[in-house]
Amino acid sequence: MIWTLVRQGPDCKPIAPLTIVISPSSLVKNWQNEFKKWLGDEVSTVAIDGGGKKDIDKKLEAFCSQQILGRVHTPVLFISYETFRLHAKVLNKRPIGLMICDEGHRLKNPDSQTYLALDKLECPRRVLLSGTPIQNDLLEYYSLVHFVNRNLLGTSADFRKEYENPILKSRDADCTDKEKQKGQDKIKKLLEVVNRCMIRRTNDILSKYLPPKVEMVITIPLIGNQKASYIKFVKEKKRLLDTEGIQGPSSLQAITALKKLCNHPALVYPLINNPEYKFLQPYYKDFKPDKFDPTLSGKFLLLDLILAITKMHTDDKFVLVSNYTQTLDTCQELCKLRGYGYVRLDGTMAIKKRSKLVAEFNSPESSDYVFMLSSKAGGCGLNLIGANRLIMFDPDWNPANDDQAMARVWRDGQKKRCFIYRLVAAGTIEEKMLQRQLHKKALSGVVVDAQVKYLLVVSLSILIN
Repeated sequence: MIWTLVRQGPDCKPIAPLTIVISPSSLVKNWQNEFKKWLGDEVSTVAIDGGGKKDIDKKLEAFCSQQILGRVHTPVLFISYETFRLHAKVLNKRPIGLMICDEGHRLKNPDSQTYLALDKLECPRRVLLSGTPIQNDLLEYYSLVHFVNRNLLGTSADFRKEYENPILKSRDADCTDKEKQKGQDKIKKLLEVVNRCMIRRTNDILSKYLPPKVEMVITIPLIGNQKASYIKFVKEKKRLLDTEGIQGPSSLQAITALKKLCNHPALVYPLINNPEYKFLQPYYKDFKPDKFDPTLSGKFLLLDLILAITKMHTDDKFVLVSNYTQTLDTCQELCKLRGYGYVRLDGTMAIKKRSKLVAEFNSPESSDYVFMLSSKAGGCGLNLIGANRLIMFDPDWNPANDDQAMARVWRDGQKKRCFIYRLVAAGTIEEKMLQRQLHKKALSGVVVDAQVKYLLVVSLSILIN
């Protein structure tokens, strides 16, 4: 589409002589590489993937100051959301023919600085690319549609009254048949309006060209002191909530601590000297912080087993994803303990180094066995087809984040059968998170894909002696 619009148009003039592609920072160079792959040197492009403020401003001014007399010398600019926001004033100096927003669900909040900066750009043609247009609620969906087609769904208040309220009410367990029918009618009406500006393609298309994919949700019990400390933590938090005047960790802090405890007790060890967490001290009496022990966590026992058996019987490689860099630190200790080659990508890694790291891991000559990935830093867009097994070590409240991360190995170019392992600590807050995910995905399935989706969850209780 970009090729057509920068080359052709009425009166032998291009429709969009200048095009900007905005993406997450880790994908800027990837976009340029794809242009090079498919178009060679037919279109000159510029990618802003680093540098100082003056240097970036100079490049952007050069891009915007090109004289549009027939064809432009460098018609396509690749830039990250963060860089665009910081340098929006330079880009707003002249009209842009076409704007592409990759991973467009980043614009789900209409009050964010990034959304406002992009919305001010004088550009009549806007395209959002997203595999997850609904992540948490319908107002996020409204924000994306409103960005590309202003007022197509009215104001946010109009949308809430006309569509969101009746749709959500029809999904309540105790709704009446009349309310359910009204909700279905509103969904149908919403689809009729939105489908004027939306093309929906699911990954079912890929299933014809890619090897099979097996996804498993594995519930793992907490073990030993891990289980005892988790139960004690929950009881202590309840006691503090029931007792007036006693302060303890906030609910958010408590949830974060519980999620880390589900991964490995070592992640909570730094807190035990804090007065608010001193009740955990008895459970760390024999704990040795300078020596990593995978047998203290049900998840790590299973992870250790999966990695060892796979290494023994196959030449497959793994992508290991977590929402916490602390968890990646612990996984790194396991790899060192077992002598596995590994690489790691998180938010501390420079953008320029990321594409090189991915290319080296994907190479058949690579000796690295595990690619450790922070879901926040590299959960979107990366092609990690050098591995065909992925372990989602802990869930996120937002199902779209997990879906994006789990799609790193089952992509164009994959030659092997793929296995996705989603680890969930049994009887803990992680099961609640998974339930929330299923509810949100069901809402997305009804509104975006016009169908009710039922997810079959294979729950395997792993009994570890």
